Amino acid sequence: MELINQRTKGIMERCKAIARGQGLQFDENTLEYIVTSRDMIKLSPKIGIPTLYDYWVDDITVIQDTGIYKLQPHNPFETVVNTRPAISYYSDNNQDWINVMLFYHVIAHVDFFQNNDYFGMTKKDFKGKALADKKIIEKLREEHGTKQVDYIIEFSRGLDNLVGYSTELEKINFPHSLKPHSKLDFYFDVFLPIHKKISGPEFQKEIEAFNRYREQCNGDEGKTEAVFLEAILQKYPEFLEISIKEKAKEEKNKEKLDIMQYIAEYSPFINKKENIWMKSVIEIVRDTSLYFRPQIISNILNESWACYWHQELFINDKRLKTHETAFSKLDSGTTTFPKVGLNPYAFVELLRHIEEKAEKGHFTYEFMKIKNVEERKGYDKKTGRGREVLFFIRKHYNNFDFINDFLDQEFVDKHNLYAVGRRLNFSTNKIQFYIKSRDALEYKQMIIDQLYHPPEVKIDFPKTSENTLYIAHKFEGKPLLRKFINMTMIGTEYLWGGNVKLETSEVDMDNFKDLIKKKKDEALAKTKQTIDLEEVLSELKFNRVLYTMENKKLSREVMGVS
Repeated sequence: MELINQRTKGIMERCKAIARGQGLQFDENTLEYIVTSRDMIKLSPKIGIPTLYDYWVDDITVIQDTGIYKLQPHNPFETVVNTRPAISYYSDNNQDWINVMLFYHVIAHVDFFQNNDYFGMTKKDFKGKALADKKIIEKLREEHGTKQVDYIIEFSRGLDNLVGYSTELEKINFPHSLKPHSKLDFYFDVFLPIHKKISGPEFQKEIEAFNRYREQCNGDEGKTEAVFLEAILQKYPEFLEISIKEKAKEEKNKEKLDIMQYIAEYSPFINKKENIWMKSVIEIVRDTSLYFRPQIISNILNESWACYWHQELFINDKRLKTHETAFSKLDSGTTTFPKVGLNPYAFVELLRHIEEKAEKGHFTYEFMKIKNVEERKGYDKKTGRGREVLFFIRKHYNNFDFINDFLDQEFVDKHNLYAVGRRLNFSTNKIQFYIKSRDALEYKQMIIDQLYHPPEVKIDFPKTSENTLYIAHKFEGKPLLRKFINMTMIGTEYLWGGNVKLETSEVDMDNFKDLIKKKKDEALAKTKQTIDLEEVLSELKFNRVLYTMENKKLSREVMGVS
C-alpha cells in the first residue's frame, strides 16, 4: 500500500477543483492510496481503517477472504473511508481513465459524508481515534491478558447493532444540560453556576468552605457530605426541591441509554473495582459502531449521489475521450436495476428523476392540483431548481426518506420495475419468484423491507435488578434470528454478572404447520402446485416468548399470544 504519486495526485486535485465548481463541498486535504488485492483483503475487516484495534475474528476473515480470492479473483475498484482527512484506496489494476472516474465518485462520497445531517457525529479524525483506541486495547491486553480482553470485545460486538444512534444524534442537535450524579456534584456543577450564576472568586469560596468541612470531619466523605449539605440547606432552602426535580430528569434520561451504555454504567460485575477497565473496551466497540451507523442507513442515497456526480463530471471531462464505450459498459453494468434484490447504485436514476421533476416544477402545489393526465405530462415551468433540490436531499435525507418520499408510479413505469412475490412449489420443495405487481406502493414497500433496520431492544427497568437484566424486544413483524440468541445472551450474562432475560415474539409453529397444510389443501383443490408465501406470512400468528440465560444455559418459555 502506497500513496498515489505526485502526477496522479495532481489529477485528483484538478478533479476536486472541477467538483467544487459544481457546488460540492469538502475538506481540502484527502489521502489516496494505491493498494493490491492482498492489501484490500487485510483492510476489509477493519472497514478500511488500518489503525483499528486488532481482533482475532479479523484474522479469520482475512484467511477466508484469501481463500475465496484464490478461487475467484476479484478487485474492488475503490474504497473510501469517512474520516478526517478522508482516505480512499484504488486498486493497482485500475487503468488511468478509470481512476479519474473514481476520483469524481470518491469526491462525491466525501461531500456526502461531510455535509449530510446524519453524519453529524463523525466530524473528527476517526483514524487518529482508532489508533488511540488500539493502543488502549493493547495496554489492557498486557495488563489483563489477551483472552480476557477479547472476551469483552466479542461480547460487546454481539450487542453493537443495538447502539442508540438516534439518541446520540439528538444530543448533537438538541444538547442536554449537565446531568447531576450526586447532590454534591449537582451543587458544584449545576446549582451554583447555572441556578445561582455563581462563578470566579465566589465559587472558589464555596470550594474552600467544603474543604474546611472535610478537614473538620477528618476526611470522612460520608460525614463531610452530610454536614456540608446541612449548611447548604440553611443557606439555600430551595436546593433540595431543585435537586429532586433534576434527579427525576436524570432518571428519565437513564431510559434513553442503549443496552451497551446501561451495562457499562450499571452492571454489578463491570462496576467491581477489578473490572472497571472493561468499560473502556465496551466504549471503544460502541463508538466504532456509532461512527459507521450513518453509512449503513444512507448507503443507497450515498452511492446514488456518488454515481450521479461521476457521470456528470466524467462525461464532460476530456480524459474520457477514446474510453466512451468502456465507460458506458462499466457504468451501465454498475447502475442497473436487478430483477430480484437491491442494487444501491441503481437509484442514481431516482436522483435524475427527482432532478427532472424539480426542473419542471412538479413538486409545487400548483402541479399537485392538476388531475388531467395530458396536462400533467405537458407541465414544465423550467424552474432551474433541479440541482438545488438534489443538494437539499443530500443534506437532509437518509435511505428510508429518499425512497419513501420520491419513489412514485411514474418512476416505476419509466424503468419497468415491479414488486416480486414468492411461491413455494410443494412438489419440488423450491421457492419460485414471480412478478407480483407493478404498483409503485408495493414496489416501494419491497425496497423498504430490504433496508437496514436493527431490532428495537430496550431494558425493562421495573423488571431489572442486580441479579437479573431484563431485555424487551419491540416486535415489528420480524422475529429475531434464533441462531444468534444463545451466544449473544451468554455474552450479555457475562457482562452483567447475573442472569439475563429476553422477551421477544416468535412464530407459533403449530399455527404455521396448520396454515401450510390448509394452503396446500386449498391449492390442490384448485389443481395448483404452489402456495403464495406472502399470503402465509400475512396470516401467521406469533407468541410472546421469554428466553432466560442462567449459568450459560438457555431456557425458553411461551408467555402467550403476541
